[in-house]
Amino acid sequence: MSVLTNPIKFGTDGWRGVIGDEFTFERLAIVAPVAAKVLYNTYYSTVSSRTIIVGYDRRFMAENFARVVADAVKAVGFDVLFSETYAPTPAFSWAAKDLNALGALVITASHNPGSYLGLKVKSAFGGSVPPEVTKEIEALLTEAVPTATTPGKEETFDPWPSYCQALEKKVNIDKIRQAISSGKLTLFADVMHGAAASGLGRLLGEKVKEINSNRDPLFAGGAPEPLPKYLSLLFTEIKNHGEENNNNNSGLTVGLVFDGDCDRIAAVDKNANFLSSQILIPILIDHLKTRRNFTGEIVKTVSGSDLIPRVANLLNLPVFETAVGYKYIADRMLATEVLLGGEESGGIGYGSHIPERDALLSALYVLEAVVESGLDLGDYYQQLQKRTNFSSAYDRIDLPLASMEVRGKLLQQLQTQPLTEIAGKKVIDCNTIDGYKFRLADQSWLMIRFSGTEPVLRLYCEAPTLEQVHQTLNWAKTWAESN
Repeated sequence: MSVLTNPIKFGTDGWRGVIGDEFTFERLAIVAPVAAKVLYNTYYSTVSSRTIIVGYDRRFMAENFARVVADAVKAVGFDVLFSETYAPTPAFSWAAKDLNALGALVITASHNPGSYLGLKVKSAFGGSVPPEVTKEIEALLTEAVPTATTPGKEETFDPWPSYCQALEKKVNIDKIRQAISSGKLTLFADVMHGAAASGLGRLLGEKVKEINSNRDPLFAGGAPEPLPKYLSLLFTEIKNHGEENNNNNSGLTVGLVFDGDCDRIAAVDKNANFLSSQILIPILIDHLKTRRNFTGEIVKTVSGSDLIPRVANLLNLPVFETAVGYKYIADRMLATEVLLGGEESGGIGYGSHIPERDALLSALYVLEAVVESGLDLGDYYQQLQKRTNFSSAYDRIDLPLASMEVRGKLLQQLQTQPLTEIAGKKVIDCNTIDGYKFRLADQSWLMIRFSGTEPVLRLYCEAPTLEQVHQTLNWAKTWAESN
């Protein structure tokens, strides 16, 4: 498939496609050297290194695709540091900064179904490259990069040790380990067959109860995305654990969930209630400010919960809002002092680390918050709701559209015929930083956002009750399907 007849497009974090269709060895061999060239010549011309880190997750043939990247990059004169094993994407971002590399090219499709693979381009500073860099890569794909007279060299490395050492220094690791070894804390980790496998065990010891540890390129027929519909085994494990320990209520139980390349996180409390990052982010803000005395700005995407700014305001922390996509949060981290930056889809990062979402570091901070507060995650969340006098429910629908033409028609309608009422409630404000976020009269909100690369409509809603959330989302779905 030619890059002329079917152009390669980067989304909010990388290029992804169906294996054997959009994503092939041939197309990857075109993209990789261009990405290396852009990293060196266009955006990071002040970086003297010519070393590119090449990494991969546990998807189908991921290491084979990584080999194509390494060979293509060496052929145009760049040195390669090739991973000996799979690892989280944040581990490769960390390595880029820690080893003073030019950047990292990581083979992963993150949370997408098993038929997908992709490429993420990471910068010398340890985060995703900004949109202008991926646009430059796209623009140069029809121009062949000249083969070097002297090919680059290659060495291999294990990304795990340095990465784990860096994370251990960020938290009171001994306190968490002691809580687990003593039985005070029971920890379940659903790694969803992905790159998080072995991560918490390396950091915290053998008593971590890891599930879905095996490499399964089909992800048990689902997708490695931290959503309730994929977590039946984790829910069952935690419920069974609760029943077995019904007479002992003194212990803490936490379930943690990681996506395919370990840059997104969710959690499950002792009662097997799902806690998305919309809940975890406020908990982390409170913990890091009140117990660790961290300071700085809270950066949220426009789809983030209203509880986030309420907790931030309670703690006198400034809030900055961005479009959806962690690269926008990373840009802000590079520009000012940031305590935490997070998005509703599970990506959370920290100004004290690298400008990159990091699910393993978030997991450690969540565990630290539980151990030091002595609170179950669900109880911690309820306390924050009481302290802010705010409670809500949230959900999201990704609605496939018939074609990009249908997408265009809906977009034109929103532009020319603005919605004034939604599900019987008056629209009082519309934020267009990314899509259309309608604030309604009861302070609930609906956000309508289009995928930039495929015919998919993303519908987000937060309202006082889950029933109201579903009523609003159903209204939006009906609106989209009737136009």
